[in-house]
Amino acid sequence: MRINLNGSPVETTSRSLSDLVAEQGLNPLSLIVEYNYEVVKQASWGEIHIKDNDTIELLNFVGGG
Repeated sequence: MRINLNGSPVETTSRSLSDLVAEQGLNPLSLIVEYNYEVVKQASWGEIHIKDNDTIELLNFVGGG
């Protein structure tokens, strides 16, 4: 299916947000997910099923000094 991921069209076979995070190889402990313009708690990622044309932002926090 085709989704908009971080502002770009992407093809994915992921069925849930947690699958997508794993597919992208990201650390879920330092990640915030926005699904169709709403921030989603990590506990819900496995319950939210991705559909065609969904808009998803994966925001990774990096510390620095």
